[in-house]
Amino acid sequence: QVQLVESGGGLVQAGGSLRLSCTASGRTFRSDTMGWFRQAPVKEREFVAAIWWSGGGTYYSDSVKGRFTISRDNAKNTMYLQMKSLKPEDTAIYYCAGGCSAYVCLQESQYDYWGQGTQVTVSS
Repeated sequence: QVQLVESGGGLVQAGGSLRLSCTASGRTFRSDTMGWFRQAPVKEREFVAAIWWSGGGTYYSDSVKGRFTISRDNAKNTMYLQMKSLKPEDTAIYYCAGGCSAYVCLQESQYDYWGQGTQVTVSS
């Protein structure tokens, strides 16, 4: 059974930092592009960041570029999202996704596996 489990969410003040982790089990994702998405209240889920299997290519949404950093440790089957200079508008449930075989994976439909999500709340 394939599982993606996110951790590291929580409550932080504006300007603060958090690091999210996504650990996979049941399957190796070392050959896939993986990504992070988020869903704020009453909004649709949106792309945040994605990373190639090798870690050599990364993509970010304009809203997080320069503040968030995606990385992965294939030996641990784990992906990370370092979030800095957090803003109240970053408040959302953050989901990790895996199993995209393309290099550029910006759409939800490109991913085969999803975690349950972790809540990030940024207070002003």
